[in-house]
Amino acid sequence: MSPAVAVAACAGIGYVSGALPFGLWLGRVVRGVDVRTVGSGNLGATNVFRSLGRGLGIATLLLDIAKGAVPVWLVRALPIAHDVPGGPEAAALIAGLAAVAGHVWTFLAGWKGGKGVATTVGVLLAVAPRAFLVFVAVFVATVAATRYISLGSILGALAFSITLAFVAPGGWHGLTFAFGVAIALLVIVRHRENIQRLARGTERRFEWNRGGTS
Repeated sequence: MSPAVAVAACAGIGYVSGALPFGLWLGRVVRGVDVRTVGSGNLGATNVFRSLGRGLGIATLLLDIAKGAVPVWLVRALPIAHDVPGGPEAAALIAGLAAVAGHVWTFLAGWKGGKGVATTVGVLLAVAPRAFLVFVAVFVATVAATRYISLGSILGALAFSITLAFVAPGGWHGLTFAFGVAIALLVIVRHRENIQRLARGTERRFEWNRGGTS
């Protein structure tokens, strides 16, 4: 297989997996609600949690994580990974980035998706488990201290990308580090409205017991 076709195949696998709009499907099947019409309008787990309840929110979270991790693991195991310039590592990163893009811009929901955090978490788990643990630690600590999921997501993504400089193959100059930086930038860009609300002091806080905002 030619390198170009192999790259396209890896990207296609990742994109289609990431584009599966589980939040939309669960809302429609279980509640008869299009989650794009409630709350923030995002298809991600946070909006599902706040708008449709804890159970559907957790289910969406787990499925969105899976759709980021599975294509990375799958592509690494396929023979086409060796036809990609850079080998299986590059193939896995291409699939992972495409999965996040698929979640953010899904063709199955009018090109409107979520902010990509849960799918990014799945990709991070599959790509670099040690850096993933750093992401989780920073995210949990930030949300516990501030109850801002958006801030936890942003700081977690930054911490993950920095950690990759020390644990990824090639360090600062490696493909995995470049991938981490790209992911962190995408998360920040997708949270630009949240950043503005944080600056104004109007960002909504997460409330577990209520499944909504404070």
